[in-house]
Amino acid sequence: MAGPAPAPIYTLRGSGGPLNTLHFNCHAGDAPLLFSGSGKGAIHVWNLNTRRAEKIIEAHSGSAVIWLSTLSTDALISQGRDMRVCLWDLAEGRSEVVDSVWTGSVGFCQCSLLEMSPGTFLLAFAGEQTEEVKIIELPSKTPVCTLVPDAKLGMVMCIKLWQPDSAPGPLLLAGYEDGSLLLWDVNQTSKLSQAKVHPGPVMCLALDTKRLRGVSGSSEKTLTSWIMDKQSNLQLRDCVTLVNPGVSQLCIREDGKLLASAGWDHRVRVFGWRKLKPLAALQYHTDMVLSVAFADHQDPRHRLLAAGSKDQRITLWSIYNQPTSTG
Repeated sequence: MAGPAPAPIYTLRGSGGPLNTLHFNCHAGDAPLLFSGSGKGAIHVWNLNTRRAEKIIEAHSGSAVIWLSTLSTDALISQGRDMRVCLWDLAEGRSEVVDSVWTGSVGFCQCSLLEMSPGTFLLAFAGEQTEEVKIIELPSKTPVCTLVPDAKLGMVMCIKLWQPDSAPGPLLLAGYEDGSLLLWDVNQTSKLSQAKVHPGPVMCLALDTKRLRGVSGSSEKTLTSWIMDKQSNLQLRDCVTLVNPGVSQLCIREDGKLLASAGWDHRVRVFGWRKLKPLAALQYHTDMVLSVAFADHQDPRHRLLAAGSKDQRITLWSIYNQPTSTG
């Protein structure tokens, strides 16, 4: 990257704990919002126009919040280390739990949510047994399936549920403790493909659903990219070696041009997604970066990058959001 690395455009303070998860909602009402979940159980709803928290929810009995998403303008879903997934009503100033699901999982695997039709969702989460992934329908909470590999792969670490154009039903990717990545057919409850992508646990993954190409990170110094061919076989592609080991989270920007990684070395790294070309190492945080997210704003110029750290701060960056090639 030419010239000095940029500084964050602003920093959000006051989360009261490590920032495990971030989620943008830039389509709700007037102000773009950023939701954050902390290690102390607090969910902050940040107004990005005022740069202040417009709502703070004490959630999950003080247990760490590890995943957040929104179902609609006024409905929030959260996952905590108390083994519960909670559905919140945020309409008209409320912050009430209207439903919850007990997962039984003691791990750190984040849920994955897929909208099947307006108001109907599939929720995938790590189950009570070490290797199992459970999928239910919301809001009915009807069980759909349980996915358990034949071989012993260790704990499920990360999952991604999506609906490809080419398949009749949803597929699920799961990364496991032994470094394996499995592709599952949800309707058939069957394994389509398996690949060993890391020597150690698959800590995180991100998927470009348009190109059927993904990337995963681990406690090692390597990011590994892979594709799914027309026969739904996982095939390893490029690797990029990092300066320091350990990646907490990965995020691909909506336009498929950028990949961001949350590093254990306190840095956020930005890559051109097409060739995994390193573009920038963003330095500001004083502890591990735990979460990264790109804004889903309709205007590409406002697709900010947010990073949450163990240092209890959230940084927002305006980087490579002009319409130019990034490699």
